[in-house]
Amino acid sequence: MNETKTAKIETGIIDCDFHQIVKNYEDLKHYIPRVWWDRLSAYEATLPLPIFKPIPLNRRDASPGNGLPPGSDPEYAKVDLLDRYKINKAILTGSLLTVSAHNNPDYAAAIASAFNDFTLDTWIPTDERWLASIVVATQDPILAAREIDRLGSHPKMVQVLLTDGSREPYGQRRFYPIYEAAVRNNLIIGIHGGGQGEGINPPTSAVGYPTTNFERHNILAIHQMSHLNSLVCEGVFETFPTLKVVFIEGGLAWVPHLMWRMDKNFRGMRSEVPWLRCKPSEYIVEHCRFTTQPIEEPENEELIQMLRMMRAERTVMFATDYPHWDNDTPLFVLNKLPGDLRQRIAYENAAEVYQLNPK
Repeated sequence: MNETKTAKIETGIIDCDFHQIVKNYEDLKHYIPRVWWDRLSAYEATLPLPIFKPIPLNRRDASPGNGLPPGSDPEYAKVDLLDRYKINKAILTGSLLTVSAHNNPDYAAAIASAFNDFTLDTWIPTDERWLASIVVATQDPILAAREIDRLGSHPKMVQVLLTDGSREPYGQRRFYPIYEAAVRNNLIIGIHGGGQGEGINPPTSAVGYPTTNFERHNILAIHQMSHLNSLVCEGVFETFPTLKVVFIEGGLAWVPHLMWRMDKNFRGMRSEVPWLRCKPSEYIVEHCRFTTQPIEEPENEELIQMLRMMRAERTVMFATDYPHWDNDTPLFVLNKLPGDLRQRIAYENAAEVYQLNPK
């Protein structure tokens, strides 16, 4: 973990992105129809990755030992993260980051459902600080909506998780069943990085496949930019006025740029979107939230300026991205912030969005 030796954070902390992992995909057999068992034994069980990544996704030092993968043992994670940094709540976002890139929508929906049940059985009972996401595959929004309704009333489920790798922008109407189900169950929509350029999804960049993972990693934010642009311009927040969307693991510096550009173009082209009653930036501040990791790291004064421009006192929430290789500790991120932003980003924004009890 990136870390600096500074004073401990005095405010409460909510971690909005913790990746729990199955020890082995065979563990999902208890939750998935027998017809899919052979696929669980295949490489990666969901999809092989199409680009070489010289740095493993997960930190080796986050492994609980005995050959187990990092993020696979809730008891170890409690000590290594929750207890160490006095984190009040951590939202589990899972490890099925390519589930919406699979060519078979029935298998994708089945493995997402199995993973959700695995999380509720294996992680949630171990500590009251864990909260969960309903992972869905977006290939078939009707199946996704059924999964949301199946688990949406569970008190520990706080959001529906989509990946930003997608064949189509999420503002388009075929995804409305997902939003209807989320609103019906009083859940947040989380859009997490993953699946870009894999399986049935388009290339990672707008001009094709990059040569290296370094090149790919530099431009991952374009996927979340595209979905945010679509959600606002297609009028999703007019159709679903109570809907909140959290953009997870997509960076932050692009947000002010997109807000300004959308507002400028709205003045000249608003006749194309007569359903929008507000400036695009107003929908973003009201309905959208963004997590810190992987935060851009300019000089601190420039970082604070960027956060002010995107109304971070309302729109930004803290995330570790544990146990990924580039994840951040509270000490690294929150101590860079002035006091008024620190408390909002560390705890209050997430507590308000996810409707959590006071600390």
